[in-house]
Amino acid sequence: MRRFLPSFAFIITVLVLAILPARAEELWKTLPAPLPLPPASETGDAPVNGITIHYAVWGDGSPLLLLHGGLGNMEYFGGQVAELAKQYQVIAMDSRGHGQSTRNAEPYSYALMAKDVIGLMDHLQIDKASIVGWSDGGIIGLDIAMNYPDRLDRLFAFGANTNVSGLKPDIDKNPTFAKYIENAGKDYERLSKTPKEYNDFLTQIGQMWATQPNYTPEQLAKITAPVAIADGEHDEAIRQEHNVEMSKAIPGARLVILPGVSHFAMLQDPKAFTQAVLEFLK
Repeated sequence: MRRFLPSFAFIITVLVLAILPARAEELWKTLPAPLPLPPASETGDAPVNGITIHYAVWGDGSPLLLLHGGLGNMEYFGGQVAELAKQYQVIAMDSRGHGQSTRNAEPYSYALMAKDVIGLMDHLQIDKASIVGWSDGGIIGLDIAMNYPDRLDRLFAFGANTNVSGLKPDIDKNPTFAKYIENAGKDYERLSKTPKEYNDFLTQIGQMWATQPNYTPEQLAKITAPVAIADGEHDEAIRQEHNVEMSKAIPGARLVILPGVSHFAMLQDPKAFTQAVLEFLK
């Protein structure tokens, strides 16, 4: 019996080595729940542009704003806040109509949402900040980079696009995205001050997504702040070619592609996402 042990051990080793890469490769198909946010040193609801913006603050240091994606909320950065707050004053906010922030009848636009961010900065007396933006949050960051250059230090834009042609077709048919939209509906009912109006909210913001963003190369060429165009290797929504196009259009922009993850990298591999942010901010 003993003489078969090396062969048996060899077979087990081969099986383990075969399984582990497959599991890592499949990480991008998962949608882990956001990790809990740590206790904040300050929370509030700021009156901004006819609505209220819900926000939270952690840590000390240079201001760092976290802007979530469409249908999301600040909880999606639960895996990043604690580590980032060791070096920065981290401010997370719920975009208008998302999370605990309110909305009104004013049509959605990225310009309006960028104005909301500036309004929150004014409320908190923050002259200038770096921004980590995911998806819609990255687009809002780009709008700020173009239209409020004196208010932005650095921008890490993950999973963003600068025009609708940068999106892949049939995003809504992707099972990971479908699960995200399902989860977003539950989050809306749990957090929103208008918990029964999710469909109305989707209709309102969907009108923006149909045509925006639509930034020109000339607009992007005027960006002066350091920018990282970041994405996951397997992003379900953004064409990789578009990431390259954006990084070339923005002067000095860095292209950062995280391996083995998708549009939801901050959930799938929180440590890798956070490390990429910290390396860029340095």
